[in-house]
Amino acid sequence: MGPKSVVRDYYHRIRQNTLDIVAPLTAEDMNLQMMPKVSPPKWHLAHTTWFFEKLILSGAQEGYEVFCEPYHDLFNSYYQSLGRPFARDQRGALSRPFLKDVLRYRQYVDEAMAELMAADPKEEVWEAMALGLAHEEQHQELLYMDLLYNFSRNPLHPVYQEDYPELADEEKGSFMDIKPDVYSIGTDDKDAYDCEGPRHRVFLEPVALSSSLVSNGDYLEFMQSKGYERSEFWLAKGFDWVQRDEIKAPLYWRFIDGDWYEYHLGGLKPLQMSQPVRHVSFFEADAYARFAGARLPKEAEWEVFARLYSKFCPLDRLWQWTLSSYEPYPGFKKRPGAFSEYNGKFMCDQYVLRGGAKETPKGHTRLSYRNYFEAQDRWPFTGIRLARDLV
Repeated sequence: MGPKSVVRDYYHRIRQNTLDIVAPLTAEDMNLQMMPKVSPPKWHLAHTTWFFEKLILSGAQEGYEVFCEPYHDLFNSYYQSLGRPFARDQRGALSRPFLKDVLRYRQYVDEAMAELMAADPKEEVWEAMALGLAHEEQHQELLYMDLLYNFSRNPLHPVYQEDYPELADEEKGSFMDIKPDVYSIGTDDKDAYDCEGPRHRVFLEPVALSSSLVSNGDYLEFMQSKGYERSEFWLAKGFDWVQRDEIKAPLYWRFIDGDWYEYHLGGLKPLQMSQPVRHVSFFEADAYARFAGARLPKEAEWEVFARLYSKFCPLDRLWQWTLSSYEPYPGFKKRPGAFSEYNGKFMCDQYVLRGGAKETPKGHTRLSYRNYFEAQDRWPFTGIRLARDLV
């Protein structure tokens, strides 16, 4: 689907989806920021609007009047070429502008964007709009992630949505072989993110990947075997992290009166042993894999496996950690101008995740998609798929 079709068909729907996500929240909820890496919902609403105003309207629409000039630094995330971004860890301190002002900002920009689309601007403007929509979809998943973390710090265990959908049980699978060969991974699709391409060849040694994800019951066995105390399973940095932060279980597990519970957006509920374990860090995933006599897959192995055995890789379960550092593919080229800061500058100290969660917008659940986080991050919707060498 070309950029014009994407924008014309989905602009208002995607913008409304963001408002639908925050609809159950109170004004107090909208300003929560319980750790530096998460952002308040109000900031997400403003930042996704800033993207369209600063990166599209300000340059493409003649005579456009900026809604509020100070917003261009206040809601800039990390674009150093576009100003001086407000400190990430202080976004929760922004009691002003009021929520009503941010909603007015969204409406103002949406109206201007409608005028711009009606004028049928140049092709590169349509492409920038398509990127802006993909950017907002990323923030929709971030909204769920950040809401869950922010609410999880409240001992009242607030419920975002009573009937929030549960993950289905994970059926026990087996290891499926990938024969040694040269395979192609990545994509040349111009609608994909720059970091997903170019398509290129890789050689894989014989390997097998599990057809199922690691379950809560599987992971509990690791814990009951004192996995968090046994340094032989852990990378050195990972074991330092476990000891320093006194990590004893996945992020949202709670041990209450002799039983395990899990907190999620539907509230605090008894831990379901057959559901896939989630909200674990790379360090935890890697340690569990060693405990299980396996390892995490490399991202090329994951993508080849997903293409060969697609029915075992639904893209609406959980993101799965890989052993691969987030780095450029051969022939990678950053986008020109400010868009060069979108992906390439983060190719340092991050690990790639593949797959997708039920909170991931459908436009981002493709086999070439490369998600990435730091090794200690647990608030994303992360899970574990195992691999075993066959050599």
